[in-house]
Amino acid sequence: MSTLLLEQGPCKGRESVWPLSLLAYRASAHALAFSRQPRGGSPTPPGEGGRPEEFRANGSQSSKLSHHFRRHVKPKKQHEIRRLGAMVKKLCEATGCEHVVDIGSGQGHLSRYLAFGHGLRLTGVEAGEELVTMARRFDKDLLLSLKKEAARKSQSDKRSREILGMEPDRIPLPHHLLGWVDPRAPWEDFLQLLESEGSPEGEGWRAGRPFVLTGLHTCGDLGPAALRHFARCPSALGITAVSCCYMKTTTAGEPASPPGGGASEAGYPMSAWIRGLPAHRLPYKLRELACHALEDYAARLREEGAGLRVHCYRAVLETIIRQLQPSLRRPGVQTSRKTHLLPFEDYARAALQKLGLDAGVQWDASLVQSLLAQERMVVAYFCLNLLLAPVIETLILLDRVLYLKEQSYQCELIPLFDPTFSPRNFVLVAAKVGVRVSDLLCPEEGREV
Repeated sequence: MSTLLLEQGPCKGRESVWPLSLLAYRASAHALAFSRQPRGGSPTPPGEGGRPEEFRANGSQSSKLSHHFRRHVKPKKQHEIRRLGAMVKKLCEATGCEHVVDIGSGQGHLSRYLAFGHGLRLTGVEAGEELVTMARRFDKDLLLSLKKEAARKSQSDKRSREILGMEPDRIPLPHHLLGWVDPRAPWEDFLQLLESEGSPEGEGWRAGRPFVLTGLHTCGDLGPAALRHFARCPSALGITAVSCCYMKTTTAGEPASPPGGGASEAGYPMSAWIRGLPAHRLPYKLRELACHALEDYAARLREEGAGLRVHCYRAVLETIIRQLQPSLRRPGVQTSRKTHLLPFEDYARAALQKLGLDAGVQWDASLVQSLLAQERMVVAYFCLNLLLAPVIETLILLDRVLYLKEQSYQCELIPLFDPTFSPRNFVLVAAKVGVRVSDLLCPEEGREV
């Protein structure tokens, strides 16, 4: 029943009659959420192992991505950089930009693909020093690999010239900046950050040069910060933003809201229209729920694996926590992927110790066993909650779309990635010039870049 609850379409094959209230709840949840079916591609059908067609031959190597860009890159990220990279390239062509600023660039996988695969000039901004160091090393490794491959091939070998569309020595390396993008700072500070460190190759961003902003899974307030910089900075002509970690987004009116920033600078809501709604607030629990993926959980339900037991473990643990410390409600508990293999007692005592509570407490064993026996009911309850995940994500993303439209910018929210493979699959695309952003989809499937 739980699987049918999460999946879209008519509930065929049911052996019981569902209450009209449940049917209405299910229909409303699906109707209020944006479609997650990817544009410019086909979704992965059930039973394919949750992997797109490009990974059918080799589960860890995309058949549509050159081997140069698969090194050090997990399959999920291969799928993402290939599709997002194609969209960024088309946005650059439409806006006349040759330079891209990658916010939260991490190890530089997207930046490297855009620079070496599409011939764009890249500036990556990343707050983690270790990640910046790795990105620079991976850039040099890739360039060395290309030079070796070119040397092995004849100058007349057409394929050696088509690997990246240009000679290796003529490819400008991405410029990786170590810096933090302050969500509350003005766009002028952001430009100063881009100018703060000259590129050894002389290819860093220069004042006045137009650029396209991009961010692949910008965490928390980093996504809203990128949108505000795009809206306010004259040099930023386009943006592609893929967000994640909504629970880390600051919200107006909560204790963790930005000091001195006011409601207009919170990560949610961004738009004046949403701020005007009387009940627009999203507490942490709902923002965290928006990060869950129906496709992944529906697959787990079909498998009926023992991993679902974790939900019941956590629910029973909550009753013990409230007996020990009633004021402590739903604290975060870090668990391993093999938690469901542990006896409940081992799991509970380890969790209590992590929370600084009495791990040696004695609980009513018969009560605990009766609660553990309700595992299927707990899973069903979790599914009822999970139905709202896409609705909440839709509200958060719609708020960001409205913010840009209030600034009179053309924008669109496009489901770009396969949701069974990459749950945060929406990309928000916007431009300041006459670009029809709905046309900025991936090039024809089957081409290797």
